[in-house]
Amino acid sequence: MRGKGTEPSVNERYTQWKSLVPVLYDWLANHNLVWPSLSCRWGPQIDQATYKTRQRLYLSEQTDGSVPNTLVIANCEIVKPRVAAAEHISQFHEEARSPFVKKYKTIIHPGEVNRIRELPQNSKIVATHTDSPDVLIWDIEAQPNRHAVLGATDSRPDLLLTGHQDNAEFALAMCPSEPFVLSGGKDKSVILWSIHDHISSLASDPASARSPGSGGSKAKHASKGGGSIDKPTNSPSVEPRGTYQGHEDTVEDVQFCPSSAQEFCSVGDDSCLILWDARSGSSPVVKVEKAHDADLHCVDWNPNDVNLILTGSADNSVHMFDRRNLTSGGVGSPIHKFEGHNAAVLCVQWCPDKSSVFGSSAEDGLLNIWDYEKIYKKQEAVGSKLPIAPAGLLFRHAGHRDKVVDFHWNTSDPWTIASVSDDCGSTGGGGTLQMWRILDMIYRPEEEVLAELDKFKSHLLTCSA
Repeated sequence: MRGKGTEPSVNERYTQWKSLVPVLYDWLANHNLVWPSLSCRWGPQIDQATYKTRQRLYLSEQTDGSVPNTLVIANCEIVKPRVAAAEHISQFHEEARSPFVKKYKTIIHPGEVNRIRELPQNSKIVATHTDSPDVLIWDIEAQPNRHAVLGATDSRPDLLLTGHQDNAEFALAMCPSEPFVLSGGKDKSVILWSIHDHISSLASDPASARSPGSGGSKAKHASKGGGSIDKPTNSPSVEPRGTYQGHEDTVEDVQFCPSSAQEFCSVGDDSCLILWDARSGSSPVVKVEKAHDADLHCVDWNPNDVNLILTGSADNSVHMFDRRNLTSGGVGSPIHKFEGHNAAVLCVQWCPDKSSVFGSSAEDGLLNIWDYEKIYKKQEAVGSKLPIAPAGLLFRHAGHRDKVVDFHWNTSDPWTIASVSDDCGSTGGGGTLQMWRILDMIYRPEEEVLAELDKFKSHLLTCSA
């Protein structure tokens, strides 16, 4: 029997969560993956019907070497708000494939797909990171569909971005306003490229589709955990627009400023948060020497308030910084620390639908949704009393049974999230993809919710009589 005050086990927490699914979610789809996925991204919306929309989703498959690693493009059916019945939402089997997810195309990737990012100006253009120094650029629609069988040659990237002197595995970003790509790696550098000319040539020459197996050399497929790969051949390459030095250890994540293609930030294993401006040279503009008490894994810049930056760390916390208050050197002073995880934070991302809301996922298997406005409202309401839940916590998604390695808010479908977890350790399986939307009564203003419920008061009283 569990002692009083101790944390529930993963299975206990999951069982409790599953029983609450009908009252917490407006829609949820659970999809079992044969292989773990290290990254997931929403692609363009491609169709709309009365009760559903169809949208692309980009996933990776991290295999054990018995078959090639792949970049998967899926078509997903997303049920529109207030359509799915509660019993339908709760009826899924953990080891089954969801009928809402259909594989559309497979690209045989030279090495593990560690990170996927789509170009906002042209969402069919996708960048990937693997265990190599290069960034790989893919035209999703022009790439041929491949069958991932042992011995198959790799698909040929449309473009290679060169310049790193060591592996660049995770830090990857696309600029929201210009066709710029940003990367960081083990060489401690941040590199910026422009792919404008390449995109223009693709648009004018759509017949440049690759034949299966053309070019690319075979990857040296390794078991999960790494392994070098050969550089793909016959792919055009682009040299850096700028190289930026300032970190003392591996750069783990990078992000552009939403309002300027020339400004960006980076975080790394040196515990530093660095702000850069390409117009002022290759040195840091601001270097916060100790943004956290451990390695930094992730960073995101608020698209609606460009003064706010989030960082997530191996110290289990998320920090929110105001760039107007940042100074170089010493210890960084976040305007708030969000402490609701009990393991390393792997991903943070601002919500596109409300400027004060963001998500964080971690190795503890949780994906937390936060609203920093609620911190101050709660302080006003309770004075000096300590809240039971972590300050600012709006919602806790406990549907994954192992580390939630990545998630992505959907910009086409408000408050809808795709999240992936590596479930090998806890279930003996591969991975799990979940697509979900929390019930709007959870995040809408309280007065709106009460007014809506009031309409049903007489019906509820009649039923309970």
